Amino acid sequence: MSGEALVTEEVYTPEFMRGVVLGIAERVEGDTDHWFTSVDLFFHVRITDSTRQGDVVFVQQSIAGQFIGLEREVAVGDRIVLVYDSFGSRFFFVSHVRINHIVILGGVFLVLVIILGRAKGFNGILSLGLSCLAIIAVFIPGILSGFNIYLMAFVVCLYAIVSTFFLVIGINKKALTAILGCLSGVILAGVLMGIMDFILGLSGVVDHDSLAILNLPLINSLDLRGLIFAGIIFGAVGAIMDVSMSIASALWEIKESGGASDFKNLLKSGLTIGQDTLGTMLNTLILAYIGSSLTMILLITASTPSFTELLNMEMIIVEFLRAIIGSFGMLLTIPLTALICAKVFSQKDEDGAREDLEEDSYFEEIRLRQEARRSRRE
Repeated sequence: MSGEALVTEEVYTPEFMRGVVLGIAERVEGDTDHWFTSVDLFFHVRITDSTRQGDVVFVQQSIAGQFIGLEREVAVGDRIVLVYDSFGSRFFFVSHVRINHIVILGGVFLVLVIILGRAKGFNGILSLGLSCLAIIAVFIPGILSGFNIYLMAFVVCLYAIVSTFFLVIGINKKALTAILGCLSGVILAGVLMGIMDFILGLSGVVDHDSLAILNLPLINSLDLRGLIFAGIIFGAVGAIMDVSMSIASALWEIKESGGASDFKNLLKSGLTIGQDTLGTMLNTLILAYIGSSLTMILLITASTPSFTELLNMEMIIVEFLRAIIGSFGMLLTIPLTALICAKVFSQKDEDGAREDLEEDSYFEEIRLRQEARRSRRE
């Protein structure tokens, strides 16, 4: 090692912070050509967090030609995110602070849920938080550590289903039947997704994010096909829970209110309720997927001249799978939940009728014996 110098590469870590715009110093417009024009704003910002809190710094916002008119220029009083470039010893604008408004909107929504839903509304919020926490704190660290992504997806779905129903409904027959029906639908949807993955031979590379994941310096390489599987199942499980809950709750109320209580009529009612629910839930699921990927579909449609090529692109195929697998999950959940509920809810009545019949037979036998004794005496 003598005579050799050890060279350590300095790792550049950008420093992000928040601040408030105090005043605009200068606005500079570039070339008038559409593709090369730009707008540069220079302004003073007081930093409101990090170790530099309270410092007043000089910041630059640069807007490229195609974004002029789309990206909002900073104004006095705006709260922004900025980054410090240690190489150039300069501060640059990153974005406006938007999360504060989202927090306010989300807070209003949570308050309204609690007001209208009361205890069940609060439990619903709690179950949603636990489900999101399971994905963030269990699923993501688990797959980054090398755990099987398919198994982790199933475990998280199981946890979300059980915690949601037990928190919202309570530990009772209604919750148990809804859980069993929901799990049945999720498992069948997962099996169908696995079959379609094998038939279609997906690569998992559907967008730039997938390519970025491949380039991450991870110890354990991620299974992109598994990520697609998990994403589709996570997207479907919410709709499947809605369907199973609707059927289980409705059949329980029918039974408790003195309506149909035998297996055949409960099953028939469950299937009818499921048919009514299916139409609206299909619209909800499909339109949600279309809305979430509308920009991507528009971009691909506008830039792909061949309709055949468009329909066979993997990213489009995956969107089709999201919608169809989720719909299959709901469709299969309806008869399974209705069957399970009819069996469980009618069991008590069947047992009670059997006990009443046995009791009637017992007393009838005693009555016949008494009449026989009376006849002998006469």
